[in-house]
Amino acid sequence: MKKSVKLISLFLVIVLLALSGSTAAYGAAGKKSLHFNADGKFRIMHVTDTHLNDDNAADTLRLIGMACDKEKPDLVVITGDNVSTDTRESIKNLTNRLMSIFDDRNIPTAVTFGNHDSENGCYTREELMALYNAFPCSVSVDEGSLLTGCGTYRLAILGSRDSEVKFNVWVFDSGDYDDEGHYANVAEDQVTWYKLDSALLEVLAGRKIYSVAFQHIIVPEIYEALEPVKTHVPYSYKRIYSDGEYYRFDPNKTNYGCLHEMPCPGYYNHGQFDAMVERGDVLGIFTGHDHTNAFGVKYKGIDIVNSLSTRYNGDAFSTQYGYRIIEIDEKDTSKYTTRVVHWYDFVNTDGVAALAKDSAAKRMLNDIRFKGAFQKLGMNLGVFFVQLFGRTVKYPD
Repeated sequence: MKKSVKLISLFLVIVLLALSGSTAAYGAAGKKSLHFNADGKFRIMHVTDTHLNDDNAADTLRLIGMACDKEKPDLVVITGDNVSTDTRESIKNLTNRLMSIFDDRNIPTAVTFGNHDSENGCYTREELMALYNAFPCSVSVDEGSLLTGCGTYRLAILGSRDSEVKFNVWVFDSGDYDDEGHYANVAEDQVTWYKLDSALLEVLAGRKIYSVAFQHIIVPEIYEALEPVKTHVPYSYKRIYSDGEYYRFDPNKTNYGCLHEMPCPGYYNHGQFDAMVERGDVLGIFTGHDHTNAFGVKYKGIDIVNSLSTRYNGDAFSTQYGYRIIEIDEKDTSKYTTRVVHWYDFVNTDGVAALAKDSAAKRMLNDIRFKGAFQKLGMNLGVFFVQLFGRTVKYPD
């Protein structure tokens, strides 16, 4: 009975919000509305797994700020594992420093959480969301007790010349861990919310409104989209929560980017991906969590996409960490383009050097160029093994 009452209440809330013209689910009225630009384009920057701490924060935040100045995103989506310290004071300080980057540039910013954000108990997810929502640039929503977790909501992208909803961004809190200690996943009530809201939007608009989705933990269907192999062969990775199962890119599917480590979805599956296939409005699901994976695989008409960790460690991984850009054109919202930018490639891009405003920033860029050159050389040696084993490990971005 309680479950039925909750679903009815959920449906009524969605109906009321839709009829009132709210541009996002659950109390987003009054937040800055999002529109396609005058040229009909909309650019999203995906930032994830910054894992900010006292050692990496300065360089990581400098790089993110410079990336914003170069890319000029219309929306930043942050998908969790944002701060990795263990005192309330340091978590608040680093959160404020992160959000100040976007607030100073007046960039609307949407946040949800990962498995590490609240695991140390310093802040609940609701308390963390309050820290982010203290900044005027935040378009994030705390949906209260209506749904599992905190940070599951919808953002509408309105037309460049009107207030008609042309595109949607779904944001999901994919949780942290289940009762058995496995990684969590989007819960059943969140899936029901998505299905109800998506169906209602279609009725009100008279058509499906295409969208992309963001969350921290990748969907379990990633392993259905990869190719199983019998033994551990080159460029394959062991499946999480399994014994002796290995997977790699399936050459018969559309792939792009690099698979550098084992994808780590939740253990249980509550039907999120199947619901999106059924509804037919989600073009791609963008996740973080697996730090060096920067790939996309098309499966059942939906792109399952992983983005790089956006942190910079100072001494490694300039060729494997970075950010992702997603661009939508108002003229045809049934598709999007995306690209990954590694920090090493970013600092060697024309115009980036001019963004370094002080000696510390210039030193950082030089460090990345120098150390990244050696990392790049090592990665390029892998071409020999690709040819030797006849497998493609990297698809065009």
